Amino acid sequence: MRIAIGSDHRGFQIKAKLIQVLNSDGHQVLDCGTRNDQAVDYPDFAISVAGMVSKGEVERGILICGTGIGMAITANKHKGVRAAACSDEIMAETCRRHNDVNVLCLPGDLIGDRPVGDLIRIWLATDFDGGRHARRLEKIAEVEQRME
Repeated sequence: MRIAIGSDHRGFQIKAKLIQVLNSDGHQVLDCGTRNDQAVDYPDFAISVAGMVSKGEVERGILICGTGIGMAITANKHKGVRAAACSDEIMAETCRRHNDVNVLCLPGDLIGDRPVGDLIRIWLATDFDGGRHARRLEKIAEVEQRME
C-alpha cells in the first residue's frame, strides 16, 4: 500500500519508528516531513499528506503531532479525506470499520515510547463495514459537495 506520512516536531521520533515498521511490512512510504525535531507548524504537513490522499496519489495517510487533533482538523478540510485522532487499537479499528478513515492522526505526546506498530497494522488491515455506515459517509460527502 502507498502511504504518506508526516509529523510536526512533537511527532518526529514516532514518525521515524513508523516508517521502519511500514517499510518492513512491505508498504511504500512517502515521508512528507518534518526532517528533525525543530519547531514547525503542523498544518504544513497535514496539508501535504491530506492533499496526496485527496488526489488519490496514496491510499492512506498518517499524521503525528502532540495530540493528533490539529492534524485531524487540518486534514479534514480536504475533499474525500476522513481523518481521525486515535490513541489506541480500539479507536484505530473502529474508525476504519465505521468511518472508513483514510488518514490516521496520532498523538505523539500521549504515545511516547509505547510501541505503535500493532496500532498501525490494525488500522491498515481493518476493512470498512459498509451498510448503515456507508449511508452516513454518503451524507458527509453531500456536505463536502455543498461546500465547494
